[in-house]
Amino acid sequence: MTIKAVFWDIGGVLLTNGWDREQRADVLGRFNLDPAEFTERHKLAAPELELGRMTLDEYMQQTLFYAPRDFTPDEFRAAMEAESQPYAESLVVAQGLAGKWRMYSLNNEGHDLNDHRIRTFGLHEFLLGFFSSCYLGVMKPNPAIYRLALQLANVKAEEAVMIDDRSQNAEAARSVGMNAVHYKDAAQLREELAALGVQ
Repeated sequence: MTIKAVFWDIGGVLLTNGWDREQRADVLGRFNLDPAEFTERHKLAAPELELGRMTLDEYMQQTLFYAPRDFTPDEFRAAMEAESQPYAESLVVAQGLAGKWRMYSLNNEGHDLNDHRIRTFGLHEFLLGFFSSCYLGVMKPNPAIYRLALQLANVKAEEAVMIDDRSQNAEAARSVGMNAVHYKDAAQLREELAALGVQ
């Protein structure tokens, strides 16, 4: 079966993660915040943020600004956004495939960071659509998000490939019949895509 559509995870593949463990640790350290206290609140709020049911301002209110702080929400938000950095080599791979295959994102992210990352790194220049958890109301690795993305892209599972840095997410894509690449680096990505005829 010929591949017709390529689905990209954003965090961990095209860019650094947006607000994962490493990014949170870095920002919390810079603001001298207690990681344990923040993490307890984050665990409750994060799914609502990524499912699009909570704004970033509401998330910060619940996790941080329930108490007086010596910094502003805008300062903390800027620090969060600054954590996002490009993975240049995998971006080159993706840009090189643009126009030859239909390509979309399929990622877990809250509205605000998702929009910031798409705009800042020009992801709309080569991705036709953004099937993000905040828009679809379901998160990877739930098989439902892969089925929904396939329906929205109007492509059969066997005609699609999912690229993800998390093995559980790649396995979930395979469970609905998609091809999947468990991303490790750009060279491995090129090789596995070429084996699928995507080059």
